Amino acid sequence: MIGTQGTVILRQRDIRRVLSMPDCIAAVEAAFAAHAEHRTLGPAIVGVHGEGGGFHVKAAGLTTGPCGPVFAAKINANFPGNPERHGLPTIQGILGLFDAANGRVLALMDSIELTSLRTAAATAVAAKHLAPTVADVVICGCGEQSRHQLRALACVRSLRRVRAFDVDAVRARRLADDVRREFAIDASAIDHLTDAHDATIWITCTPSHRWFVGCEHVAAGSFVAAVGADNPDKQELEPELLADNVVIADVLHQSATIGDLHHALDAGIMRREDVRGELPDVVAGRVRGRCADAEIVIFDSTGTALQDVAAAVVAYGNALALGDCLTIQLSEA
Repeated sequence: MIGTQGTVILRQRDIRRVLSMPDCIAAVEAAFAAHAEHRTLGPAIVGVHGEGGGFHVKAAGLTTGPCGPVFAAKINANFPGNPERHGLPTIQGILGLFDAANGRVLALMDSIELTSLRTAAATAVAAKHLAPTVADVVICGCGEQSRHQLRALACVRSLRRVRAFDVDAVRARRLADDVRREFAIDASAIDHLTDAHDATIWITCTPSHRWFVGCEHVAAGSFVAAVGADNPDKQELEPELLADNVVIADVLHQSATIGDLHHALDAGIMRREDVRGELPDVVAGRVRGRCADAEIVIFDSTGTALQDVAAAVVAYGNALALGDCLTIQLSEA
């Protein structure tokens, strides 16, 4: 086990310094492979609703790796009205990283940046294994997560064009401007998704409670990463879009409970058995994710603590290697 003294504290700005997107993608992909090979603990999830928001606890562990056996639990608070009502972020949280052999608290870290990075990293891993090589992208939902999504995708695919869609047209135009500056590619805001029927990659990262991407929008051969639905009330994809095409879940029981998949199941037009497989099995080569060029392949990304623990281990290890991280003693024992 690396590091023997104290608990490392990583703030949001520290995460940005010690966790790069390429490293995060590699770690998340390795964690998915480990899960397929039964070298993980969990994952598990608990949700508790509160007035105006709620709390999610996600936990998982890795039995092997650069830090030895580790366990991580992330507690995120999600209060959508925070920015307007209190001037606070919508999502706030903390992640605890533990030595799974003796329970020692290795690190406590802010979860906002880590969650953003690992969520985008999962999309990149899925795209690496499931998406066409030509990246003509539609990004739906133009908040900060959209930027992480595009940066992660650019690590595994060469971006050719990006079209931005949002209920806030100003925000969509702002993202398009940022994409042109950062990636030096063609980028524009669109008002109607039917204007992007020739897209090859769709990424949805919105808080929508009603589907807006349907069968009429997505062309044959496309890849769809549905990222926004992470509780039973959220929905981004038409249920028939899932029922008529290939679905890959990050964790099947989660997707069936809180992802876009659960809406298709509830409608009675899909069964769990209709899902082709989980991303860990695709990464490990046990399931063939795309079997034909013309298939539409949908990645139902509900977010798993496997991603959190993988990202946290890299952040912790890099922080120790740099040697200038803050440490505290939580107890005398």
